[in-house]
Amino acid sequence: MADEIRIAAEARTEFGKGAARRTRRAGKVPGVLYGHGTDPVHLAFDTVEFAAVMRENGRNALLTVTGLGGQPQLALTKSIARDPIKGFFEHVDLVLVRRGEKVQVDVPVVTMGEPASGTLVFQNEDTLTIEADATNIPEEITVVIEDAEMNTQFLAGEIRLPDGAELVSDPELLVVNVTEAPTEDAMEEEIDTEGAGVEEDVPESEAAETGESSEAASGDQPAAGGASGAAGSSDES
Repeated sequence: MADEIRIAAEARTEFGKGAARRTRRAGKVPGVLYGHGTDPVHLAFDTVEFAAVMRENGRNALLTVTGLGGQPQLALTKSIARDPIKGFFEHVDLVLVRRGEKVQVDVPVVTMGEPASGTLVFQNEDTLTIEADATNIPEEITVVIEDAEMNTQFLAGEIRLPDGAELVSDPELLVVNVTEAPTEDAMEEEIDTEGAGVEEDVPESEAAETGESSEAASGDQPAAGGASGAAGSSDES
């Protein structure tokens, strides 16, 4: 179950891309808190504190947001935007929740156990969407694959969910698939096939023409060193 975590926030009074960049440069994560028909609240979290909460508790942690005046607010992270290259937090959206309220969340799927000998496990889905009490969201959904035989498939509707959770994802969704492991001979044969190059036979007449054309072309072209030098000058400018 996701723990309730207290995290301090401060209200933001300026908005837009420029304001968001200034907020991040100040070591904070810009965000918005909304839900239950209330006006959106623009806020910011300390980057180090927010990163620690996500790392230690996961994205489905129930947050108790403080520091905005009035009573602390219960919220869940709705979406998190991160820089695709550097990985820093660009923005976070949070949605207000109430105790006892049902919410839909994506929960990570993990496998437990070892399948039967001579098999290979493919996990097709990393998460499943479920509906659960906002204060009782599971950290993960476990698929037990202990001694699973070849050609065993685990569909979403067949996986046991934590108490109080209901499946939202398609029940026919293939989550985990246990297949036959390739033999050593089959793997070596595949490697040999991939490594073997297929050379195409070229008639001697075509080869001769190709060689003559290449020689003629090389005689008509300017010296490679001169072209390279011109390109280099262009790049420098």
